[in-house]
Amino acid sequence: MKILQIIPTLDRSGAEKQMTLLACGLAKEEFEVGVCALTRGGPYADDLRNAGIPLTVIGKRRKFSPAAYRRLKSAIRAFRPDIVHTWIFAANAYGRAAAAACGVPKIVCGERCVDPWKERWHLAVDRALAKKTDAIAVNSAGVRDFYAARGIPADLFEIIPNAAAPLPPSCITKEEIFRQLGVRLDGKRRLPYLIGLVARLWPQKRVRDAIWTAEQLKFTELDFHLVIIGDGPERENLLRYRDEIRIHDRVHFIGHRDDVYQFLPHFDLLWSTSGYEGLSNTVMEAMSAGVPVVASDIPGHRDLVVPGGTGVLIPEFYGEPIRRRTEFCRESFFLLRPEADETRRRMGAAAKERIATEFGLSRMLRRYAELYRRLHNQERRCV
Repeated sequence: MKILQIIPTLDRSGAEKQMTLLACGLAKEEFEVGVCALTRGGPYADDLRNAGIPLTVIGKRRKFSPAAYRRLKSAIRAFRPDIVHTWIFAANAYGRAAAAACGVPKIVCGERCVDPWKERWHLAVDRALAKKTDAIAVNSAGVRDFYAARGIPADLFEIIPNAAAPLPPSCITKEEIFRQLGVRLDGKRRLPYLIGLVARLWPQKRVRDAIWTAEQLKFTELDFHLVIIGDGPERENLLRYRDEIRIHDRVHFIGHRDDVYQFLPHFDLLWSTSGYEGLSNTVMEAMSAGVPVVASDIPGHRDLVVPGGTGVLIPEFYGEPIRRRTEFCRESFFLLRPEADETRRRMGAAAKERIATEFGLSRMLRRYAELYRRLHNQERRCV
């Protein structure tokens, strides 16, 4: 069975990672997989090439590009797929239209996140192309509910959660992390607590909330440091805010890292302050490393974090951001006290077990393979 995956880029982001895990993991004796990157390649291109998966970069440079659409159709005709599987809005739009125009027997669309940024025209495109779609693969019930409420037929959705691939072992110590941060330990009998936040620095992630929370947590006299891993358009504004409230000695921006796995096992807590998500890869990976999670109570997080079991969910307190940030501070303080060491260990162990049993890579691969087989055996959808 020939499966063509179409995605905007191969940047190191969540959907790109899941697509690469899927493309590289499907059984080669049953599936022949190809990948089209609509705009550009990226770091995951090497993983695909190492797995022997052919990659075509279409090179779309503008939002509306008839030339890129023609090149994409040519790539589809050359591969002759039984199923085209598209990921994220640009690829969902171009990819589904091109696949239908080329007469591809089955079309799968991948919606990965609750997307409140979409305007009426985006949603009109989604609804129109749903008529040409045989299944919409989503990673959480929250994503399904978001799109169903906006007019996408409920019978199209297939919930297949993200997978947390096994993490390589960390080759550094917690002491080494503090040295990298420039934190002097001065022979402390107990190392400071380490809080992690891994996110693209843009409004969805509400990293400003985390910096505010760290500033308040400082008044509790806990010995802690917040490590923010990631980059993005808000970096300079966030650095300026951190310095204005004089928390630069506790909040460390270390930029984009390809070795996040080195840090994860050494976090005492992971914070996820996002305003919306699909199913967070970062939260999953932290949990698989045995780290308790304090996260905003939003769809996606609810599918991962068991309140009181694997971490804490913070109510949104809509319209009252100070209350939300204060609750982040209060719950984090509770979990970072020395007397809460056993609670954190218990939560971390439960988090690791939950990811291993419910979000393993083999489970995701099996679910997608079952979806592809079922669609392949169905008659062509009538439009």
